[in-house]
Amino acid sequence: MSSKFTLTEVNSNATKKAFLLLPVNLYKDDDLWIRPLDEDIEKVFDHNKNKLFKEGKAIRWILTDATNKTVGRIAAFFDPKTADKEEQPTGGSGFFDCIHDQEAANLLFDAAKNWLQSNGMEAMDGPINFGTRDYFWGCLSDGFHEPIYNMPYNYPYYNELFENYGFKNYFNQFTYYTHIINNSIDPVLKRNAESLVQNPDFYFKTLEMKDLDKYAQDFVTVFNKAWARFPGVKAMRIQQAVKLFRKMKPIIDPRVIIFGYYRDEPISFFVMIPDLYQVTRNFNGKFHILNELRLMYALKVKKVCTRLIGLIFGVIPEFQGKGVAAGLVMHFEQESLKPGFKYEVLEMNWIGDFNPSMIKLLEHIGGTVRKTHITYRYLFDRNKEFKRAKAVS
Repeated sequence: MSSKFTLTEVNSNATKKAFLLLPVNLYKDDDLWIRPLDEDIEKVFDHNKNKLFKEGKAIRWILTDATNKTVGRIAAFFDPKTADKEEQPTGGSGFFDCIHDQEAANLLFDAAKNWLQSNGMEAMDGPINFGTRDYFWGCLSDGFHEPIYNMPYNYPYYNELFENYGFKNYFNQFTYYTHIINNSIDPVLKRNAESLVQNPDFYFKTLEMKDLDKYAQDFVTVFNKAWARFPGVKAMRIQQAVKLFRKMKPIIDPRVIIFGYYRDEPISFFVMIPDLYQVTRNFNGKFHILNELRLMYALKVKKVCTRLIGLIFGVIPEFQGKGVAAGLVMHFEQESLKPGFKYEVLEMNWIGDFNPSMIKLLEHIGGTVRKTHITYRYLFDRNKEFKRAKAVS
């Protein structure tokens, strides 16, 4: 261990607090950074809330300097079911924050690497989340704008720290940005959508809160056919989706969750939520009962959110390329013209460069890349050939 720095495992209230407060101090002069809610981070490492702990493991560290000031943090984790799907067992490192010092960063990366190696891993991805890909995933490399809810924001030098250590670009994640205006769809796609909706077998509708569990089931049907075949994405059970939808109920705006059907069978969805950071940025990381009430008042009464986050968009394979995707977007445009619709922009935040079909679709509906995050991979065997993520449809 360097005499300049000391690495300490997070295993007490004091070290947990230091882990949470490091970025607060690191970004105190950066007006763009928004502090995530402490509970959103802590539940990732809670054995009672994160189901990946049933078979997986996680660990955290903080790094302090000679004056006992916290100057870095990192977590390492693995889930055997996910790890074993890779060419080599691959774990993860995440929640990395560090001063601009390569020695400090290397000590953090070494800690993650050595721990993962001791648990049978042969590579690590980072910075990623010990959970789903839609939160806390990727290193921002381009488009240093205000982040959207639970998406990483970091200083530009972070890419240098990762790459100097030996991490390589496994894939890029693009965040597409578009103003919510009518007639933004490519004319050819729009004609396809209009032709489709003339067929009574096809129809699109927004979520209805009274039938929340039913839509959760429809979500699972589409998700498992459209997304669960992607590397690193697990199939979802109905019970999981029902629990997720019920948990999301307080922040759901049913106007921006759209499903497509063929002969009453679900074939597609477009799920959006308001960007909660437009409210929680003033919560100082805390989500006690008062701030919970403030959030509900801002969302449901004041309706202050003007930005939507596109969480997930899916069409089952047999209906891709038939106008269904454009039909979802056209239905959303129709909703946006109704009275009381205050959203102005949409950010679709997890479009991998391995998914050219989705990129093409977003370009056809007027989207442009606003941010790029990188998911890095580090192979422990430095002589092994590095391969980027495979392209999928």
